[in-house]
Amino acid sequence: MAASVNISPLSSSPAPSKPMSKGSSFYLNQPQKTHFSKPVFHPRRPRFTICSKNPISDFFSTSKTGPEEIFLPSFSDDDDKPREECGVVGIFGDPEASRLCYLALHALQHRGQEGAGIVAVNNNVLQSVTGVGLVSDVFNESKLSQLPGEMAIGHVRYSTAGSSMLKNVQPFVAGYRFGSVGVAHNGNLVNYIALRHMLEDNGSIFNTSSDTEVVLHLIAISKARPFFLRIVDACEKLEGAYSMVFVTEDKLVAVRDPHGFRPLVMGRRSNGAVVFASETCALDLIEATYEREVNPGEVLVVDKKDGVQSLCLMPHPEPKQCIFEHIYFALPNSVVFGRSVYESRHAFGEILATEAPVDCDVVIAVPDSGVVAALGYAAKAGVPFQQGLIRSHYVGRTFIEPSQKIRDFGVKLKLSPVRGVLEGKRVVVVDDSIVRGTTSSKIVRLIKEAGAKEIHMRIASPPIIASCYYGVDTPSSEELISNRMSVEEIREFIGCDSLAFLPFDSLKKMLASDSNTFCYACFSGKYPVMPKEVKVKKVGDFLDDGLNGPMDSIDGGWVKGPTNINIEKEIDPIYQQSKN
Repeated sequence: MAASVNISPLSSSPAPSKPMSKGSSFYLNQPQKTHFSKPVFHPRRPRFTICSKNPISDFFSTSKTGPEEIFLPSFSDDDDKPREECGVVGIFGDPEASRLCYLALHALQHRGQEGAGIVAVNNNVLQSVTGVGLVSDVFNESKLSQLPGEMAIGHVRYSTAGSSMLKNVQPFVAGYRFGSVGVAHNGNLVNYIALRHMLEDNGSIFNTSSDTEVVLHLIAISKARPFFLRIVDACEKLEGAYSMVFVTEDKLVAVRDPHGFRPLVMGRRSNGAVVFASETCALDLIEATYEREVNPGEVLVVDKKDGVQSLCLMPHPEPKQCIFEHIYFALPNSVVFGRSVYESRHAFGEILATEAPVDCDVVIAVPDSGVVAALGYAAKAGVPFQQGLIRSHYVGRTFIEPSQKIRDFGVKLKLSPVRGVLEGKRVVVVDDSIVRGTTSSKIVRLIKEAGAKEIHMRIASPPIIASCYYGVDTPSSEELISNRMSVEEIREFIGCDSLAFLPFDSLKKMLASDSNTFCYACFSGKYPVMPKEVKVKKVGDFLDDGLNGPMDSIDGGWVKGPTNINIEKEIDPIYQQSKN
């Protein structure tokens, strides 16, 4: 584990930014007129967004390749889920800010396990500790003692494969003409390459391959005054998803993009300290009371003189919050976008039980993310829920396999079937999503080997047919099994007796009046913010966001989007089929 303690300079130019018969499969678009228990939602709060760190450079290639070479068939089990890539924290006005930040990052560890960092302010100096690994790997008493002060921001990141380069671990700290600034970012900028090229043409020098560094350069060249207006000025040039926290010598600033893709909430401790975090679970751990979300397009500035000030970043459209926060990313004990994640997932399971029923003896979940939906399915179906799969939480990314190969070795390391629960039973298996289908097929095989009589897969999300450009690490559309196969073909591929997804229309019906405020691009191919650079990922290669070659190598991982046609038609052919 590598860690660093530093104050990083900004290199920039001195001048001026879901009873069926066995073997059946279906996907219901028209919900039956049945009634399932209505989930209890929290009172409406101000709208906000969800952010993740998925820089375009996650897909860098070191050589030019043609489109026919882009998609490779080999995938690891770890990559068969979409990945939220970041969690952020900001604390103002607490003498133990860095320690509270450390604890909050623990609560957000599910949002990123490859790197962590904290920047604290003491005597007008920004000091940084960053490292590769889990929060507990990066920080200890000695490291935290180097971060005194009443202000701190923190970040956890996820890297899809390979080494997670230390230089790309946030928060970033930069010095510029009027002082120093630290930033932690959750999200992805869809116009990153264009901005970077523009800045480089004007003399900026980049130290990392992260899109977050672009924000620092835009702040540095802005002529706006005072400082927080520099942030506003920089953010007006950004397109895509961003939930960010900034720290300067005397201010803490929280910003959310106008669509509010990624979540960001505000809370307060009993001593008055203000806390920002990606999820409410982080507030709970450090005994901060949840106050509200940071609204889409809002800038919140906190300092000793004026307390908390709110500014409108820019005129903003209807919010488009990431639905996958409720399906998979967020912890069940969090409240995201004003709704309980637990209650949402329980409702998804109830819908599946109502609209895709099947005769069964037991309901099990693929742990951990499928558990709450499975509980909802079991409760509605009147069938017992049991732990048919036990997950090991102690498997790292590297392990030694015996020379005589073990089939489905990676899945077996993580999931162990309980024969007493499964043998001779008709089993409903509830999972949150299917991305490539590779892990699902191995899980079905595992359950069959444990003696299950029938296996019925129920997926607590609609089919994923399109890639995400807003801070979620998803494969390109061609790699998504629901974009290449019908539900029946997927069922055959996975090897289960029946398969059903959460019906898209029923999902929106459950969300009721809030349905239009969510982003469903991964289910429909309709993007709220059209990507300017189309993601083309070389699977198995270039999955880390470390830049090991010249800037030109980016073009091997990403290509420029067409300028005269609708990008969604190019990315997702299934989207066009669904319209006919």
